[in-house]
Amino acid sequence: MKGVGKKMRRPRKKGTPQKYDPTFKGPIYNRGCTDVICCVALFIAIVGYVAVGIIAWTHGDPRKVIYPTDSRGQFCGQKGTPNENKPFLFYFNILKCASPLVLLEFQCPTTQTCVEKCPSRYLTYLQAYTRPQDFEYYKQFCVPGFGESKVKSPTEVLRDGDCPSVLTPSKPLARRCLPAIETHKGVITVGNETTFDDGRGQKRNVSELVEGAKKANVVLEARQLAMRVFEDYTVSWYWILIGLVIAMALSLIFIVLLRFLAGIMIWIMIVMVILVLGYGIFHCYMEYSRLRGEAGSDVSIGDLGFQTDFRVYLHLRQTWLAFMIILCVLELIIILLLIFLRKRILIAIALIKEASRAVGYVMTSLLYPLFTFFLLCLCIAYWASTAVFLSTSNEAIYKVFNDTACVAAGQTCNPETFPTSNVTRLCPDARCQFAFYGGETGYHRALLGLQIYNVFMFFWLANFALALGQVTLAGAFASYYWAIKKPDDLPAFPLFSSFGRALRYHTGSLAFGSLLLAIVQVIRVILEYLDQRLKAAENRFAKFLMTCLKCCFWCLEKFLKFLNRNAYIMIAIYGTNFCTSAKNAFFLLMRNIVRVAVLDKVTDFLFLLGKLLVVGSVGILAFFFFTHRIKIVEDTAPSLNYYWVPILTVIIGSYLIAHGFFSVYGMCVDTLFLCFLEDLERNDGSVERPYFMSSNLKKLLNKTNKKLAEA
Repeated sequence: MKGVGKKMRRPRKKGTPQKYDPTFKGPIYNRGCTDVICCVALFIAIVGYVAVGIIAWTHGDPRKVIYPTDSRGQFCGQKGTPNENKPFLFYFNILKCASPLVLLEFQCPTTQTCVEKCPSRYLTYLQAYTRPQDFEYYKQFCVPGFGESKVKSPTEVLRDGDCPSVLTPSKPLARRCLPAIETHKGVITVGNETTFDDGRGQKRNVSELVEGAKKANVVLEARQLAMRVFEDYTVSWYWILIGLVIAMALSLIFIVLLRFLAGIMIWIMIVMVILVLGYGIFHCYMEYSRLRGEAGSDVSIGDLGFQTDFRVYLHLRQTWLAFMIILCVLELIIILLLIFLRKRILIAIALIKEASRAVGYVMTSLLYPLFTFFLLCLCIAYWASTAVFLSTSNEAIYKVFNDTACVAAGQTCNPETFPTSNVTRLCPDARCQFAFYGGETGYHRALLGLQIYNVFMFFWLANFALALGQVTLAGAFASYYWAIKKPDDLPAFPLFSSFGRALRYHTGSLAFGSLLLAIVQVIRVILEYLDQRLKAAENRFAKFLMTCLKCCFWCLEKFLKFLNRNAYIMIAIYGTNFCTSAKNAFFLLMRNIVRVAVLDKVTDFLFLLGKLLVVGSVGILAFFFFTHRIKIVEDTAPSLNYYWVPILTVIIGSYLIAHGFFSVYGMCVDTLFLCFLEDLERNDGSVERPYFMSSNLKKLLNKTNKKLAEA
């Protein structure tokens, strides 16, 4: 009895094989709602998400990101405000921007005002005070309202910080007046001068202005880069669209050719990849030989060190030798894989042929990724806008800034009551000026939690959109597989029918699966944040533990994606809840682990080669076009600041387009593969239990339907 018990318990480890069901003819239509609690939870979470968005849009103000802010917390250049005609921010003393406080407080510790134009010449307040014409020019750079009250002496004006002590020639950069720095034969000048009067009787070197401008420019450099990238997009966007259209056309042509020439296309693709790698090896060898004997080409990469200009490495022989070795290793690995997996590749080709037929009968499936892409764009847009409004919903915080030591330095203050406060008596040179945006209310304390909730809901809804697409496609392709007479037994609109079933009955199951994935992804984001904070720490155990946690949750996310994908296929076919579907799919795959490990991965590998072929072709074409290397259209290509901007955009966009087309094929192959495994367990080829698989698959696996054999 013990032996019998062991035999009876053994199948339970990998689940019970599917039994024959005479009523089963594909995805069932009489099904009920699954995981209703998760559906209700998703609805409540979405209502809460909308409420968070409304609160953020009510309190937030994106102008805080767009416009510079003066010392009183007012925007420069904003319509409907006193500064409407004053778009530029002027720093009273740019030298103070070299202080580390710029990095700590994100605000230069000097008075700042909004001005119509940046100063164009050197001029001290003492010089302007004695000349009426210069004084009128100078007053526009003083604090608002200067000169309307009682007349002050120059000493009092400079002591109270009503006006800057000196003006220096400046140019607007990202709406901020920064010194007009120029270099002549290695000599740094500002306004053609190497020294300047600081307005207090001292001569200063313009290099000090450079240091102040660098610190004030700590964030502006990124903005300047963004502006140049934006300029490149404005002159090359239509060429980028043409490149993406070419990528779409290549992907569509590739899929149409797969429909009729799957086997030939796959072998051609494999040979082309081998030839491309072979050409890469040859090109690297030629460059390696060409550099022999050239001055500086024998320097090692280690001796050269890190260089920001990567073109320097292309003049080293060691670089091309490394490229050649890497390509040789890749070439050898691919050839060995093809030799040992040649029989499995034949089975993978048969699955792809079957998937080509299924896609051919359900052509609307190729357009479905556009709908998924639209849903993802909605999720990204709502998340990004909510994040911006939340981050700009703080209030203006004012702090005490001073030139000398003061016990009140860095404390918050109120600019309206500051002149009569005790701080002015303790620290006569102290000023109450705008520092940053923050707040002490309950809402402001909850902002971090709202941002985390915003990120969590983004992951949940994005995963839900992807899950809806997977269930819809799986239901449509399963209808094809379980039709005895293909395509006569297919429903009229398999894709729309599957989409309706998924939304009507299985919203809760999709919410459950996407919720599990979202929780893991949020944990990974938190771990990445903690890892960034721990980079400066010296605790090796903490770093090791963080690395282990990141690795574990990365593996967990990959496993959940694999499990969810197959669970959604089972949901689309049988209409069971998420847990039951995940369990059945997992045990079905475990009972056929060899086929899963080989056939499925070989198919994924072939699809990856197809994506690389499309992306590589379009990427090479974009590279030669935007670098003016195609003689026919050399004058047509636009002039760019960074030619890599449109090239990378075309490459990334081409990959996304190719991935969208091939993801339909991938889902089709996975669905047919699971249906194929179910078919082998349910049926035996007899008259009562015929196989539903195609004749090609039956021939490849030496399976036959007895009814057909007798005929």
